[in-house]
Amino acid sequence: MSVDSAGFTLQTDSGTRLTVLLPSTATVLRVAPDQKDLKSATKITAADISVGDRVLVRGHISDDQKTLLATSAIVMSKTDIAKKQEAERADWQKRGTGGLVSSVDPATGTVTVSTTVFGTVKKVAIHTTKDTILRRYAPDSVKFDDAKPAPLDQINPGDQLRARGTRSQDGTEFAAEEIVWGSFRNIAGTISSIDTSQNSISVMDLKTKKPVLVKFTSDSQLRKLPPQMAQMIAMRLKGGTPGGPPGGAGSGPPAGAGASGAAPPAASQAGATGARPAGAFSPGGPGGGGRPGGAPDLQQILNRMPPSTLADLQKGDAVMIVATQGTASGGVTAITVLGGVEPILASSGSASQAMFMTPWNLGGGAPGGEEAAQ
Repeated sequence: MSVDSAGFTLQTDSGTRLTVLLPSTATVLRVAPDQKDLKSATKITAADISVGDRVLVRGHISDDQKTLLATSAIVMSKTDIAKKQEAERADWQKRGTGGLVSSVDPATGTVTVSTTVFGTVKKVAIHTTKDTILRRYAPDSVKFDDAKPAPLDQINPGDQLRARGTRSQDGTEFAAEEIVWGSFRNIAGTISSIDTSQNSISVMDLKTKKPVLVKFTSDSQLRKLPPQMAQMIAMRLKGGTPGGPPGGAGSGPPAGAGASGAAPPAASQAGATGARPAGAFSPGGPGGGGRPGGAPDLQQILNRMPPSTLADLQKGDAVMIVATQGTASGGVTAITVLGGVEPILASSGSASQAMFMTPWNLGGGAPGGEEAAQ
């Protein structure tokens, strides 16, 4: 949005641009993002509107649909929205849980999810009521703002779910105030081509033996494991430690790990998911992200690594990807891409599957509150 003395240019959520003319007779009000009515609204002038603010405009639109003569404008400042979203994110972190949906009981309004905690799989029964807010991610987006209201019966086993509410003392029950869920795709394979002009790569999926077009956006997270770290993770997933034999008592990937099990959006933010303080990666010690034989805390690892770009990838590289389900003709959109995973994929199929059960940060506007309606 751009602003001048006569009004402003507005970009709608659908992506179109609209010139808004704001005469002196127009009513301009500022409201806080959490206000439900205009009782506490503050009267402002056009000069108080800033680039990045959210605006709801009423008026008369021109025949060409490009200009609107405003009679009123309701403004939410960019700063106020950011503060509200940060508070929402903190609340999701403090009172959130999530995992892979294992069963749904519409009759009782209960969704059971599985999540990996310290290398073991834990089940949580998430209870909903008529007041629980239910949203489903869009097919090609993990932005919270793109999630749409949907009924409970649209939740399916294998979906990734995130809930905010109150957990029981033992952590096995959860009373949900809000739920967001979606279906995501895990891809492990080798890069067959890279198109930097289109910000995309083609990956030969090892599971389906078919090529997949993977598109990158500004929200996509790309990291590349150093060779030594990849080797250590591969050893951990096989149940051993670097310098020691694989296997042994208590070794192996967590029970129930499956190829469809990426963690839900913002799983790394949940206090109940077993995230540990950041520190140097060590396969068996603090900051290593799990017990020997368990899946490492991948999000802690990714958070310590510098971002990579498409230029850091080459044809033939092995990658592991969490992506949107995408569309039949348009490919998928990358959420998290991890390169340098050759040792992990070579170790065993179950090892890479266990990797997908760890807390990947799906990024792209994780649950943190909806922005004001335009």
